Amino acid sequence: MRKNVYPILAYAILFLFFIQLEGTLISSIYTLDLLHTSLDAKVLGLLFFFSPVILFIFRKPAAGWMIWSFFGILFLARGFTPVLDTNGRMLVSGIGTAASLVLLPLLLTTRAKKENFLGTGVLAALGLTLAVAISIMLRTMNSSFDYSMTSAGSWLGWGMGILLGLALAGSETINTHENATAKTRGITSSVVGVFMVFTLVYFVFSAPAVLARWTEGNYAGIVLSVSGISLACFVLLLFNPTLLWKLSAKTLIGWNLLFSASLVGTILVHRVGFPVSPQSVAVIVGNPTLWQQLPLFFLLLSFPVIYIDLKVFCSNLQQADATPRQMAPGMLLGSLTLIVLVFMNIFSNVWGYVEPISPFFRNKFWLPFLLICSLLCLLIVLQHRSVHFEAGESDVSQFRVWGLVLVAILVVTANGLFVPLVKVDADIPITSLKIMTYNIQQGNDSTGEQSYLRQLALIQQVKPDILALQESDSTRINLNNVDYVRYYADKLGYYTYYGPTTITGGYGTAILSRFPIKTTQTIFTYSDQDENGTAVMQFEVDGKTFNVYNIHPDGSDEAKFAITQMLLERTKNQSNVIILGDFNMRDTEEGYKLIDSVYLNSWMGVYPSGVSPDGVDMSGKNRIDHIFISKNLLVRNPVYLLPPDSATDHPAHWAEIYWND
Repeated sequence: MRKNVYPILAYAILFLFFIQLEGTLISSIYTLDLLHTSLDAKVLGLLFFFSPVILFIFRKPAAGWMIWSFFGILFLARGFTPVLDTNGRMLVSGIGTAASLVLLPLLLTTRAKKENFLGTGVLAALGLTLAVAISIMLRTMNSSFDYSMTSAGSWLGWGMGILLGLALAGSETINTHENATAKTRGITSSVVGVFMVFTLVYFVFSAPAVLARWTEGNYAGIVLSVSGISLACFVLLLFNPTLLWKLSAKTLIGWNLLFSASLVGTILVHRVGFPVSPQSVAVIVGNPTLWQQLPLFFLLLSFPVIYIDLKVFCSNLQQADATPRQMAPGMLLGSLTLIVLVFMNIFSNVWGYVEPISPFFRNKFWLPFLLICSLLCLLIVLQHRSVHFEAGESDVSQFRVWGLVLVAILVVTANGLFVPLVKVDADIPITSLKIMTYNIQQGNDSTGEQSYLRQLALIQQVKPDILALQESDSTRINLNNVDYVRYYADKLGYYTYYGPTTITGGYGTAILSRFPIKTTQTIFTYSDQDENGTAVMQFEVDGKTFNVYNIHPDGSDEAKFAITQMLLERTKNQSNVIILGDFNMRDTEEGYKLIDSVYLNSWMGVYPSGVSPDGVDMSGKNRIDHIFISKNLLVRNPVYLLPPDSATDHPAHWAEIYWND
C-alpha cells in the first residue's frame, strides 16, 4: 500500500510542472508581443504544445528509456526557467511544456502492479488535488507570484524535480497493453476531457487570486477555501475511496452542471454594460452586493467535481488499455483546444488590437469558460455509461505521513495570507502627502524583462503616501495570473483598491494607500480600444477628505474627451481632488487643456517651462503621465524618473502636495 505514495507524487509534480511551464510560456510570448501590441513570430512558441505528435512514431508500448529521457528534459527545463531572461524563459519553458505533454501519456498508460490497490484514475485525481494545493501554497508564499518560479526560489524547482525523479523510480509499474490494437473509441474524448480539467486548473484554481480579482471577494477566504477543499478531497479519495461507489453517472452530470452554472454565473454577475457612445452616461460600479457573491459561494462548493471528472477520464483510459500512440490524437486535439481557449481569453482583454478577430470578444470574458464547461459536461454525458468507480481500500497506513504533509501545506498557505498593514502614528500631525503615479507595464521594463523587483525597490525608496498604478491588471493567464497589485501592497503594507476587475477587460488602474480607504468606485466611460475604467478612492487625513482619481484612457480623441468630461462633472463640487495617471494626453490636446483649466499640474506648477533645473525636459510631447491637484492645494518637489531608471516603459512621476490651514 505504501507504494501509492510514489505515483501520487509523480502525478502531483508532473501536473504542477505542466501548469507552471505552460503559464510561463504563454506569459513570455504575451510579454514580448505586448511591446508591439501585435502578434509576431514569437507566437510560434505555441507549437511546443503539439509535441505529442512524436507519439505517433512509437508503435510499441512506451519503454523505460522514453520516460527517463523526457523526465531529464523536463527536469532541466523546469530548473533553469526561473533564472533566464524573457526570451530564454519562452524557449526553455516551451521545451519543458513539450516534455511534460509527452511524459503525461507515458505515465498514464503505465499500469500499477496488483499490490497497488488504487487505479490510474484515483492516483491522477489525488495528484491533481495535491498539485493545486501546492501551487496555491507557492503563490501565497510570495503574494501571488509563485515563489519557486523566481530566481530566489529556483532551488525549489530543482528540489521538486529530484522528488519527481525519485517518485518515478519508486513507482512499481508495468507496461502490459493487451488491447494495444483494439478499438480506440472513447480514448480521444477522455484525453480531451483531461485537457479541459487542466485548462480550468490553469485558468482559475491553481491561482485563486484570479477569483478574488473577478469578484472583489475576500482573498484569504477564497484561497483557504480552494486549498482546504482540495486537501479535503485528497483525504477522502485516499482514505475513504468507497464514497465514490455511491456516486452515480446522473449525480456526476448534475454536479458538473451546477459547477458550470456557478462558474459562468460568477463571471456574468460582475459583467459591466459599457457606455456605447461618447455621449453616453458613465457607468459607475460600486462594491459587489451579497447576491453577486452567491455564485462564487456555490462555485467554491462545487469545483471539486473537476477532480472526479479527471478520475473518470483517466479510469476510462485504463479500461481501454490505451497506448501513448492511441492517445496522440486526443493530446493534439486537446492542445489545439487549449490554445484556442487561451486566445479567446486574451482577446477579451486586448480586443482593440488584433483586428478583425479580437473585436468580437469585447466584453465576452465569460465565453471561453462557457465553452470549457459545456465541453466538459458533454464529454461526461457521452461517457456516462462507462463511468465507474473501482473498489478501493482505505490506506490508513499512510495517515500520519500524509496528514503531516497536508497540514504543513495548509499552515504555510495560511501564513502567507496575512500581512500586517502600516500603522500611521496618530500623534504626528500630517500636513503634506507624497503622491506617485506609475505605469508598471505589467511588471516589465521597456525591453520586456521582468522588473517588478526594481519597481518595488523604487517605490520603497520614494515612500509615497498614495500610489496610483496603471497597466497593473496582471491577474490573468496572459501574465500567468500574477497579482502585482497584491504583491506591491503586501510588501509595502498598504491598503489597496484594485479598481476595474479583470472581467471588464481594462488595463488596470489600482490605488495603494498608506491610509485606510473610506470609499471606492470604478467609473467606466466610452471606449473604442481599451475599456476606460477609472479607479476612485477617498481617504481622510488631517480632518480633510481627499478624492483620488486614477485614470488611464486610450483610444480615439472622442474616448479621451469623454473621460475628461466625466472627471470635470464628477469633481465640480469636490475639494482636495487628486487626478493622476497615464493620461495618454499631451498639453496640446483639448482634454488636457480642459483639466488644466480647472486643476493645477504638479510639474508645470513648479516648472512652468516644463524643464527642471537639473535638465529633465518634460515639456510638450514628452509628458503624458500627470498629477493634477485642486488649486487650494500646493505642490513642491515634483520628479520625473525616466526609463530605463524607472524600470518600465514610462517615467515614474511623483510630487509632494501640502496645504496651509
